[in-house]
Amino acid sequence: MSDYRDLRISVIGAGMGGLACALAFAKKGFKHVDVYETASNLGFVGAGIQLAPNMARVLDRWGCWDGILAEATNIKASSIREGSTNRELVHVEMPDIEEKYGYPHCTGHRASLAGGLYEGCKKEPNITFHFSTSLADVKSFGPGKVVFTVQPRNGEAYDVETDVLLGADGIKSVVRTGILKGLNITADVEDTGQAAYRIMLTRAEMEHDPDLLELLDADCALRWIGEKRHIVAYPISNKTIYNLSTCQPDVNFAAATNATYTTRGSKPAMLKVYGDLDPIVLKMLNMVPEGEVCEWRLRSHKPLDSWILGGVALVGDACHPTLPHLSQGAAMAIEDAAVLAEVVSQAPSGGADRDALSKALKVYELLRKERTSILVELAASSARTLHLGDGKAKEERDRQFKEAKKGTPIPDKWASPEVQHMIYSYDCVAEAQEKFDELYATLTGDINGHTNGANGFANGHAQGIAV
Repeated sequence: MSDYRDLRISVIGAGMGGLACALAFAKKGFKHVDVYETASNLGFVGAGIQLAPNMARVLDRWGCWDGILAEATNIKASSIREGSTNRELVHVEMPDIEEKYGYPHCTGHRASLAGGLYEGCKKEPNITFHFSTSLADVKSFGPGKVVFTVQPRNGEAYDVETDVLLGADGIKSVVRTGILKGLNITADVEDTGQAAYRIMLTRAEMEHDPDLLELLDADCALRWIGEKRHIVAYPISNKTIYNLSTCQPDVNFAAATNATYTTRGSKPAMLKVYGDLDPIVLKMLNMVPEGEVCEWRLRSHKPLDSWILGGVALVGDACHPTLPHLSQGAAMAIEDAAVLAEVVSQAPSGGADRDALSKALKVYELLRKERTSILVELAASSARTLHLGDGKAKEERDRQFKEAKKGTPIPDKWASPEVQHMIYSYDCVAEAQEKFDELYATLTGDINGHTNGANGFANGHAQGIAV
């Protein structure tokens, strides 16, 4: 029997999902892992990110959690406030997250998470990075080897033959386009109608104001909410930076004629959107230098009929992009990677049988699709609830906040204990190990089509939670 470790694994994209894929397969013993990245280097940028226990559980298996944790803030409470008055609607204490789930809920810098994954990859001799190299086309999805064409920035295009190709190339995924074309289906990228500002203030900028310093030194994530918009804020980088992420109606991008997802923002425009918020919020927004206002377009695409075709599979935002309101986007991509490495390593005959290998990838889809769909919808649902304007629905929401008792559900899904339990207690690797044989056995017929024996599989991830 062939050894699965000899399979060639090719990854498109070196973002969170791509780095996670490379590290997951290397840690599982795969000897040939290649990562193709359009950028010339991994100069990590970005703002804050939440590091939930389900993500930490995977990172710890790969040996890179401790370094990331060392720079993170352990969040022990959440405060949801009325944006216009700073009045607290509910305060949720979370002191026992680590005791319950084995890992704390932390906040950190995206560069710390990506850097931790990259450093882990660099320690693995079986991972090779190909920078300044973009995917041009997928020529063959099977039934033999996968063949794809890459284009170096300063060289001639060339073909690559591989056993498994993983599209971790984000919302604009070229791999997804190829899969959909091969299946003769569509799932266009679509606007969510929302955009976001991401802001980071330093301790030096805040330390002279006692009210702001109190926010920076707290182990608390805040959410100021108002009609059609909200702001999330928390300390990162050992409390040297205060991170603010906003969400508001998309105005600038909606009027644009190009496909850009980011733009240099206008400080007056930002202040106009949030001009009626409490003075402590406006004080922070006013501290942002005019030239450093950046706005992100929040985009999505319709749910995909299939994430795999032959020996090709999609990862992270390429197959299940999400709004950020549940703080699970990166965690889902990292879990995807861990599950992929697990199922490919369990493919019968060591993956030498191409049909068996494709079925193993289909098991990945079956393990992940329902769960990610639930989390994507929970994030969208939470936004709808938090963004209510005046009326009976808002009054009912605020009543639920006010009457919430410890351990009972609240309208903000991110801070709601039953949602936290569903997300944080999940062990994606343990589930893959437990259910692989069961799911693989259900696969019949053409798994690349729309019908097979496992389409009715439901693994109960919702656990009674109303989405």
